[in-house]
Amino acid sequence: MTRVANSCDAVNLSQGFPDFDPPEALIAAAERSARSGPHQYAVTWGAPNFRRAFASKQSRFMGVPVDPEENVVVTCGSTEAMIASMMTACNPGDRVVIFSPFYENYTADAILAGAVPIHVPLRTPEFAFDPLELRRAFEQHRPKALILCNPGNPTGKVFTRDELGFIAALAIEFDAFVISDEVYEHIVYAPYRHISIASLPDMFDRTITCSSLSKTYSITGWRLGTVVAAPRVVDVIRKVHDFLTVGAAAPLQEAAVTALGFPDDYYERLLASYTEKRDLFLGWLERAGLTFTRPQGAYYVMVDVSEFGVKDDIAFCEWLAREVGVAAVPGSSFFREPVHDWIRFHFAKRPETLNAAGERLVGLRDKIGGYRHG
Repeated sequence: MTRVANSCDAVNLSQGFPDFDPPEALIAAAERSARSGPHQYAVTWGAPNFRRAFASKQSRFMGVPVDPEENVVVTCGSTEAMIASMMTACNPGDRVVIFSPFYENYTADAILAGAVPIHVPLRTPEFAFDPLELRRAFEQHRPKALILCNPGNPTGKVFTRDELGFIAALAIEFDAFVISDEVYEHIVYAPYRHISIASLPDMFDRTITCSSLSKTYSITGWRLGTVVAAPRVVDVIRKVHDFLTVGAAAPLQEAAVTALGFPDDYYERLLASYTEKRDLFLGWLERAGLTFTRPQGAYYVMVDVSEFGVKDDIAFCEWLAREVGVAAVPGSSFFREPVHDWIRFHFAKRPETLNAAGERLVGLRDKIGGYRHG
C-alpha cells in the first residue's frame, strides 16, 4: 500500500512509520557514533553498554529486575526478536496459539519455525478473547507457545490484568511459553495501563518478551530489537540469533544508549503527543461518519467499511488511495477468518498530515458511488 500511495500521491496512513524525526539528542548521538564508532562487530547478542542501559530502563518499566548479562538479547528489530523467539520455543510440529486479528509476521514465523499456528479469534467491538474458546484451544492442541501482542497491532487492544492472568494460568497449566510482543509498551492511552505478562507471578521463566526501539523513539529504520527472558531461554535465543543475523548495528547501539537514558518525562511527553494525534484523527473519522474501534494503545485504528458493501478490501483500499487520496491497509491482511470489510489506518503522523488525510476522508461519501458502480 505504500507503493500504491506513492504512485498516486495519497496520504500514506498504511505502513506504520512516523513522518517526524527522532528526538534531537538521539540524532546528535548518532552523528557522534557515525564519526567515532564503534564501526566493527559488537558482542553478537548486544553491546555491553547498550544492554546495561536497556536493562536499567526495562527494570523500571517492566516491573521485574532485568540483568543485562543474563536476561537480554539485542536483535535486528523486533521482527528478528520474534522469529528467534519462535525458533527457540518451538520444534517442528509444535502448536502455537495466535490471536486473530494479528500482526502478519506471527503466522509466518510459526510456519518458518515448522510450527503449526492455531488461531483464536478476538471478538469485536473490544477485540477481547472468549476464555472458554481459548481454554479449548489449549486443551485440544496442547500448544508449546502463545503469541501475545500487547498493546495490539492492528487492534489497539490493551490486555487487562485479568485477561493476562487467565493467559498466564493456561500457560502454567499446560507448560507453554508466552511470546509477548510489546513494541508499543509506552503508547497506552488513559485509563488503560500496560502490564508485562512477565511480571505476573511465576511467569518470568516462561515468558519471552520482545520489543524494539522503533516506535518509542521514532527510529523504525534503525532496526534495534530486544528480547528479555530467563537465562536458560536467553542462552538458546543467543545461538539462534547468532546464526540469523550475527548482530545489530554497533554504531546505532552506541547512539541508542542516549535514548535509553531519557528520564521518565520523555515517555510522558511521548504518550501525550500520541494521545493528541489519536484524538485528532478519530475526530476526523467521526466527521466522516466512519465506524471504528477506539484504540486503547499503539497508533492504529480499525475501521469497519461494511456499510459500503465492501467485498474485496484490497480493491477497496486501492480505490481509496487513488480516488480519495488516503492509503490504508486491507484488514484481511490481519485476520485468519474470511474478513474483508475492515481496514487499518495509522496515525503516527504530524498534525498537518492527519488533517490532510481527514479532509479527504470527509469527502469519501461523496465519491463512494463511484466505488460501488466501478
